[in-house]
This record gives sequence, structure tokens and C-alpha cells, in this order.
Amino acid sequence: MSVEEQAPDHLPGTKRKRGKGVGAVYDTLKHEILDLTLAPGSPIDEVKLSERFGISRTPIREALVKLAGEGLVVTLPNRFTIVAPIDFPNLSQFFDALSLMYRVTTRLAAANRTSADLVRIRALQDGYTRAVEAMDVHEMIEVNRNFHAEIARAGNNRYYAELFERLLDEGRRLLRLYYSSYNDKLPRIYLQEHEVMLAAIEQQDVEAADRIARAHAEQIVRQIQASIAADHRINANISL
Repeated sequence: MSVEEQAPDHLPGTKRKRGKGVGAVYDTLKHEILDLTLAPGSPIDEVKLSERFGISRTPIREALVKLAGEGLVVTLPNRFTIVAPIDFPNLSQFFDALSLMYRVTTRLAAANRTSADLVRIRALQDGYTRAVEAMDVHEMIEVNRNFHAEIARAGNNRYYAELFERLLDEGRRLLRLYYSSYNDKLPRIYLQEHEVMLAAIEQQDVEAADRIARAHAEQIVRQIQASIAADHRINANISL
């Protein structure tokens, strides 16, 4: 067996190819963060994670670096790592920026999309439909993010696309609240909003794309705000 397959980071008697441990930690922690099982601001204990996964702290740290790159964890100056906080008191500013970027990127996509862009967007929408039908919330969150990011890229403005992707990444945990408010069963009418949006982009109807994106963003924001208002745990967090 090669040196790379020795997996010295693991418990005696185990064999694992390099990187598999990192992937398992990354996938598990990402799932728990997006699901809000790991609360925003909660500490990440590398020693406990090492014991939990039966690996050394090196792959744990590699996984945390990947999560930090997605804005899901934050390493403080003292090298202490926490789940990235959600700035609940200032969410109105986030929602304003998010709603604006929904509109801007969808308008630009309608104006500038190519046939290849439409193929990629359609594939993502089909994937989102399958996730909704399966009530696979984590897949819904990821594919929804990628669907809107692909629309932004079709707009052919790199700066808008990068900004919107950052906002979409920051909002993934808020989407968990959104889907939870429907008991993870998204009403068909909101799935249809994606179809109408895609049709406007395909037809290069800029004004319709803007109008649809605005309505889409507004209903998401309203539902998340209602969910937050009804969640006593979040309200307690805000009041601290």
C-alpha cells in the first residue's frame, strides 16, 4: 500500500485514502450548519470533532478551511472557530441587497443570455423540481442557490454575479427557515415562480424578468421574516 493510502491521521487499524476524512467532516458539518443543528455563533471544538470522526485534527482543520471559504464558519484571532453568526438585527439591510440583486441579475440574464446559458439554467431548475418533490431540503437549498447564481452569470456582469453569489451563500441558512415554515413541503406555486422566471429570460422579456424577480424575492423575504418572528429561540438570540 502506498504512503498516501496509509492514512496516519486515523485510528490504528483503519485505512482511508487521503481526503476522505476531510470530505466526511466537511459534508457532515455543512449539513448541520445549514440545518441549524449547529446554531449560529456556537463554538467548533476540534478535539471533540477528532474524537467523533476518529481522525486527527489535521483533516478537521482542512474541512474547517473549506467551510470558512463558504462563509459558514469563522476563525477568530485567537484561532478559536465558531459557526458563522447571522446578523439578525440588521437583516433588513441584507434583504434589501438580496432583493435588489435578484432583480438586477434576472434583468441582465433576460437581456444577455445565450442558448448555452438556458441549457444550464434549465438543468438546475429540473434538479430543483426533483429536490422539491423529494422534500430534500438540503438539496433544495444548494440547487436553489446554484439556479440563481447561474442566472446571474448569464447576465454577463462578473461584479454583479460575484456579489449575488456571496449574498446567496450568506442566505442559505435563512432558506432553511423558509422551507421549515412550509414543513419542508414547498407550495407548488413557488416552484412555478422559477418556471415563469426562466420563461421570461428565455423570451428576453427584460421587464417581465424584473417584475417576476421582484415578486419572487418579496415573497421569500416575507416568509422568512414571519418565520423569524414566530421562532422564540431566534428572538431570544436577538435580544441578547
